[in-house]
Amino acid sequence: MTKQRIRIGAGCGMSDDRIPPAVELVERGALDYLCCECLAERTIAREALDRARDPKRGYTPTMLERMEAVLPPSLSRGVRIVSNMGAANPLGAARALTAAAPGWGCGEVRCAVVLGDDVTDIMRDHPALPLMEDGTPLESILPRMASANAYLGADVVARALDTGAQVVITGRVADPSLFLGPMLHAFGWAYDDWDKLAAGTLAGHMLECTGQLTGGCFADPGMKDVDDLAGLGFPFVDVTADGRITLGKTPNSGGRLDVATCTEQILYEMHDPTGYITPDCVLDITGVEFSPEAADRVRVLGARARPRTPTYKVVVGYFDGYIGSGEIGYAGINAVARAKLARDVILERLRRRGLAYRETRCDLIGINSLHGEDGRPKPEPYEVRLRIAARTDSKQAAEAVGAEVRAMHMQGPAAAGGGINFGAREILAVKSVPCLSG
Repeated sequence: MTKQRIRIGAGCGMSDDRIPPAVELVERGALDYLCCECLAERTIAREALDRARDPKRGYTPTMLERMEAVLPPSLSRGVRIVSNMGAANPLGAARALTAAAPGWGCGEVRCAVVLGDDVTDIMRDHPALPLMEDGTPLESILPRMASANAYLGADVVARALDTGAQVVITGRVADPSLFLGPMLHAFGWAYDDWDKLAAGTLAGHMLECTGQLTGGCFADPGMKDVDDLAGLGFPFVDVTADGRITLGKTPNSGGRLDVATCTEQILYEMHDPTGYITPDCVLDITGVEFSPEAADRVRVLGARARPRTPTYKVVVGYFDGYIGSGEIGYAGINAVARAKLARDVILERLRRRGLAYRETRCDLIGINSLHGEDGRPKPEPYEVRLRIAARTDSKQAAEAVGAEVRAMHMQGPAAAGGGINFGAREILAVKSVPCLSG
């Protein structure tokens, strides 16, 4: 018998999101489903490298820690879990999870795996595909490609739940689609019922970043106060079979959920309010209204959608050289002048060594690191931190940046040495291409 109402909770919004609020939501939230969204744009490329080193790895590094905490209370309450913590190795994630679950007192766990997002080999066969960022052909980055993954939609999540699985592990699935999938499964919505897909997609968008909806990234003391931010609760959505959605948060938790927090969250990453493209539909939020129902309860109305595009978005991760960086602090009278002198000395020493950089950035943290040099006079701070970073194709040149910053401790302006750190790292960049679906 088709359900008339379900409740879906947000268990995490990034791979290293806090775990205790998810446990509290499971224990006190009367959920039917818990969705855990863990993938940023570059995440799968990073985990693909991990899998290349060890074929059993490649899933979200925090998966087992998170699942050990949320799986036992979820299973005891009949809460089904959907997550993209599979990253570059969903099968490996499922095997690791099912192997560990008995040790957590969970017994044998039914786990479904969604595959098909890894299109790395397909991309190699289509070098002429245009990059969405600048129109150049994919072949310009193919020799440095580390991964290529298509954003799959809610239809595959629903089919995985149709198997009766207690846990669904995916790779790259669009964030809102993780939440829409349980709705398609529970209510049997048609995949061309655009009004319902609009409501479900919007619900997923509102929940995908967990605490952002309930006061995180919102609090501003004296301006936008949030009660008990330390005990911030995670959100859930109540969805009815006819497509009505109401947002709430963990009972007796900190934070706030109201029209103001909802208004900020709906705009998050919303590049075009009339055309927010997902694999399931093209969402239009321009008619959305938030209506408070009770404390920490907000009804969401007015979402509309157009048919989905004929292509999937594919994110290609590729190696893009190295970044070398270093930081050093200066304090006391004339600190800014000494930091500027250190900056000039470091850049000149790198030049005299014959080292070349594609891009160099120098910040005086506390003065210009966020807004740049805007020409307006600013009060002289008593302390300032110099940060220099440079992008290069040479690992040796990248390491030299931090080394020259480190040398300021004894070979630069007076009174240096506050919290020196430095290093170099390989860059995994991402670009996107459209790929025909089906």
